[in-house]
Amino acid sequence: MPSETLAMLSSHLGLLPSVCCAFALGAMTSARGADASGQVGVFEQHGDIGGVAIPGTAAYDADTQEYAVSSSGTNMWTDHDEFQFVWRKLKGDFIIQASTEFLGAGSNAHRKMGLIVRASLDPRSPHVNACRHGSGLAALQFRKTQGGPTEEIRLKVDGPDVLQLERSGKKFTMSAARFGDTYTSQDLDGADLPDEVYVGIYVCAHNNTLVEKGIFRNVRLVQPARPDFRPYRDYIGSDIELLDVNTGVRRTIYHADDSLQAPNWTPDGKRLVYNHNGRMFSLELATRESSAIDTGDQVHCNNDHMLSFDGRMLGISSGSPSIVYTLPVGGGVPKQITPTGPSYLHGWSPDGKFLVITGARNGNLDIYKVPADGGPEVRLTTAKGLDDGSEYTPDGGTIFFNSERSGKMQIWRMNADGSEQTQVTNDEYNNWFPHVSPDGKTILFITFPPEIPSGEHPFYKRVYLRKMPVDGGKPTVVAYVYGGQGSINVNSWSPDCRTIAFVSNSGSF
Repeated sequence: MPSETLAMLSSHLGLLPSVCCAFALGAMTSARGADASGQVGVFEQHGDIGGVAIPGTAAYDADTQEYAVSSSGTNMWTDHDEFQFVWRKLKGDFIIQASTEFLGAGSNAHRKMGLIVRASLDPRSPHVNACRHGSGLAALQFRKTQGGPTEEIRLKVDGPDVLQLERSGKKFTMSAARFGDTYTSQDLDGADLPDEVYVGIYVCAHNNTLVEKGIFRNVRLVQPARPDFRPYRDYIGSDIELLDVNTGVRRTIYHADDSLQAPNWTPDGKRLVYNHNGRMFSLELATRESSAIDTGDQVHCNNDHMLSFDGRMLGISSGSPSIVYTLPVGGGVPKQITPTGPSYLHGWSPDGKFLVITGARNGNLDIYKVPADGGPEVRLTTAKGLDDGSEYTPDGGTIFFNSERSGKMQIWRMNADGSEQTQVTNDEYNNWFPHVSPDGKTILFITFPPEIPSGEHPFYKRVYLRKMPVDGGKPTVVAYVYGGQGSINVNSWSPDCRTIAFVSNSGSF
């Protein structure tokens, strides 16, 4: 459901420096960028910084979208650095993210890999560095002045493999997590780096007589939305990504410079159905070719749509106020289902006989069941506030949904007739849109930070995708995403239950 509608309706309802290991000073030379060979993935260049004895390497695999980086180098500490750097020049605010893995046992507990922002390629350059050590130490390290001392703030997380570094004005924020956990974060205010900086990934062996190697996955360079962006009027770029829900590995498969939203996976596993600027499209996964779906005169579709379990029918929510329609998945004349709005489609019963929707009726937002061919609505929830995101389990016996009735937005479940409404998640976050896997074993949902109002799921935020067993348990993070509205409003599980399709966002650098 669009956040602007919720807002409209709700208005009518009631540093501490630290000493690292000592090391011998190496020769302080400038980067060997001239020796490197051009672009590496999203980065412009790579090369050795400082007196690196054994030349480093950097390579990008376009199929796996992984970066392999190797380097020697004595250290990155005190007044200068030695490491292999893969970089791109950026201006303004940005977020850089990566999942990281050291290859091999390593010879030194203080070998490093991570994300770094530098004023220049000079080994003595000021910088801010989000790093992990071979020992498991995670630290925000920084040099404030040219040739000045290196300082660090250690994070209270051991052995993280997911790293993020964000610049917002003169503030930098490092976030780190073991895959599956939420972030631990640390701010650094007043870092006086120029507007244009060198941003990238790196490896340092902490031993100039040998080479250490690391793999960077899920590397993302994100330009966040400007603070003055206007929701539903201004948009930044969108990527459809495929996520392995067990490993967290992501692959970008389709891009638009404006708003892609809410991919559904067809039951045959061959296509994704998604929303683009109010129209519905089908993306062939084998060819990455997209084609429009004919929705007749309904050309203002929102991101609340749903495929029937057999994949033959498409339900859409369209217009202002939003009304629910159904049509063949290949296109056709839409049939109006709900006589009034706002009505937002979220679920289809496995037997194809019923739809479950969120409807604004009598001053409240509740979940209703309606015959798929049209007919009287049956109200399933009556709690004050917003109930949304309803979706059947594959056996048809249970409906999962999200509700703010207990304070924060949380995941709930109920029997298909609306009885036995039970809270499933209970934490400090706001959890939306539970999607049940085709085998009925797992739910996946999007998590917004605590500071987001419970009744909103806005665009362009730092969010998590999390999963948990349908019978309950601790949620685990499967993706660390810049996205939100439109990322997973609809069920986007692959038929084999291994993969999720979702939308992430970034402006253009």
